[in-house]
Amino acid sequence: MNSTDHRTEPAVREIVLGDVTVTRVVEYYGTVHMSPGAFFPDASEDLWRRHEDWLAPDFLDAAANECRSAIQTWVLRSEGRTILVDTGVGNHKERPYSPVWSRLDTDFLGDLARAGVRPEEVDLVINTHLHVDHVGWNTRLDGREWVPTFPNATYLVPRADFEFWNPANGYRPMLGRGNQNVFEDSVAPVHAAGQIRLWEDDYRIDAGLRLEAAPGHTPGSSVLALRSGGDRALFVGDLLHTALQFVEPDTNSCFCEDPVRSRATRRRLLARAADDNALVIPAHLGGHGGAEVTRSGDSFAVTAWAPFTRI
Repeated sequence: MNSTDHRTEPAVREIVLGDVTVTRVVEYYGTVHMSPGAFFPDASEDLWRRHEDWLAPDFLDAAANECRSAIQTWVLRSEGRTILVDTGVGNHKERPYSPVWSRLDTDFLGDLARAGVRPEEVDLVINTHLHVDHVGWNTRLDGREWVPTFPNATYLVPRADFEFWNPANGYRPMLGRGNQNVFEDSVAPVHAAGQIRLWEDDYRIDAGLRLEAAPGHTPGSSVLALRSGGDRALFVGDLLHTALQFVEPDTNSCFCEDPVRSRATRRRLLARAADDNALVIPAHLGGHGGAEVTRSGDSFAVTAWAPFTRI
């Protein structure tokens, strides 16, 4: 792990939800070198100060005035299959406009092995959307070629994002050049290998897992809904980047392509989680990795943190 990594505990943590085992594999945890004001322009400095007592230190480095985030993959074992939810940043990738993620050299595959997963054993890879920090380990460098890291897996990719991020289509994203090279080195090689399955609206994986469209952050942003036994969970990708958004759901990140739709989708999913007593598991949350919420007036409150070991 590079010198900016702040992990101090093992990268692998596991819980059981109904008949599904969920393992957290952390690629990176620490600062992303963005102030709260830059990352979340909707939220005032006063708002961060008001919540600082519980946001720091897991989600906010108050002394440095920088946000803290985790890059992590969720490994689900369900009905005999091994499923990865998002694949982080990846190694050796050229990211000229996202320097914090450029040319990393981490032990992510080693951490995945310590979670009991070898690349050839992965059945499904889910990319909740196609941002730089969600698709990196889709591929690995083999000599001079990018090849699928998980050679036997089907990669489930939302069609709307596949089309939006394909440079051939000429879209101008909010992220600007921050996603430069991502489609070419982390998506196109998997597509060329015939391993991508594009889906729209929703996609049933098995009896307990279903992908659902949740646009706003990107055109194809999606959520993985888990219902197994008496347990419920929503893997919400980047609909929440920080714990502040649990209690201030109208706060968008600067990377949301459709801010109005992003706010509406976030509120809808948090309301659903509150009504269903579902665990909300964002892609980048440090600390315990997720939370249970309840309604609080026209907003929401955290009632319990996820049972994953805190990072």
